[in-house]
Amino acid sequence: MNLLGLLNVSGSALEAERIRAEVVAANMANANTTRTASGGPYLKKEVVFASEAPDQGAFARQLFDQSEVAPGSMAEGNFGALPGATSDEMDASMPAGFGNSVESEVGGVRVAAVVTEKNAVLKRYDPSNPDANKQGYVSYPEINPITQMVDLMSATRSYGLNASAIGATKNMINDSIGLLKG
Repeated sequence: MNLLGLLNVSGSALEAERIRAEVVAANMANANTTRTASGGPYLKKEVVFASEAPDQGAFARQLFDQSEVAPGSMAEGNFGALPGATSDEMDASMPAGFGNSVESEVGGVRVAAVVTEKNAVLKRYDPSNPDANKQGYVSYPEINPITQMVDLMSATRSYGLNASAIGATKNMINDSIGLLKG
């Protein structure tokens, strides 16, 4: 993968994590919303990520192509390089479908969907609430603030790491240009 490809992968991850953080923030903001425009309580949303890679094994192939570890040896518990293994022996040990193309398209990540959990409703007894039913129960969104905070922290951390990766890639590009200038 070239350096511009790294920028594309990290850029797609930045966008996906931003959307994830926005969805988590919306969940937290509506944790006590008992009535929405559609009439019922707010329903929790979750983000589903998907790979943008046209070839789902491209990333793994590149890792194995750039390492000295034979993929077959990892499945057998041998996590080190095969001593004295030739390139042909390593190629022969690769699982079916693995190639040696370092220039294959790795792709990034995208938001495949933002799904709404239809049955994520919690009933609480509160007959004085104007949204209570005839039995006195109010439907609240089943949103755990601790889980949402952990999701938000994870999204924030992932966003920061991808921003750092973009910065490191920019530095590598600038250093390469500096070398070419002489």
